[in-house]
Amino acid sequence: MSIATYQRLKGQVAIVTGSDSGIGQATAIEFAKEGAHVVITYFKDEQGAAKTRQAVEQAGGKTIVVQLDQRDPANVKKLFDETESKLGTPTILVNNAGIDSTGKPVKELSDLEWDDRLKTNLYGPFYACRQFIKRIEGKGKHGSIINITSVHQEIPRAG
Repeated sequence: MSIATYQRLKGQVAIVTGSDSGIGQATAIEFAKEGAHVVITYFKDEQGAAKTRQAVEQAGGKTIVVQLDQRDPANVKKLFDETESKLGTPTILVNNAGIDSTGKPVKELSDLEWDDRLKTNLYGPFYACRQFIKRIEGKGKHGSIINITSVHQEIPRAG
């Protein structure tokens, strides 16, 4: 018996930000194999999100795909509104979406480049956590928040 047949997440609703590729895509697929309904998000890579959707559905998961700009709290709220209306209250949040550094030395970074990184990598997960907590609070549900980080806290580089 494979581990995927245990359905350990059956009945759970999971939002996986940045699930159009890489770690987020793999996480979304594994959650579906474990029985979760999965919300796939993407910022620009709609084709990647479509591939994730196909794999999640093949794994037996119910899913929706939502374009997300996590720098915008109103857009994050919209994500949670759509999740609740189509799949139910989310009980798992995976903050995976993020952007890499520019590779520029700090002295060359524009204010806009700096703001973009902060809003994406710091504010975005905060906005999602805040919405997540508001949604499960008082509903008698417990939730899990998983924050994915990069290797660049261990292997820093310019930008």
